[in-house]
Amino acid sequence: MLSTYADFTAGLTLIPGSGGQFEVVVNGDLVFSKKAEGRYPEIKELKEAINQYLE
Repeated sequence: MLSTYADFTAGLTLIPGSGGQFEVVVNGDLVFSKKAEGRYPEIKELKEAINQYLE
């Protein structure tokens, strides 16, 4: 993911959660939530969500 978005990324922060949480947030906006979807994302799906956010 970092190499794909190297031109757009100033940093990456992993924040430990509890209870199986997995969320991807870009500039404060939620682009994927395991809790909402009930599953982990596929890499392709995650890239599509981030690309949509960057457009």
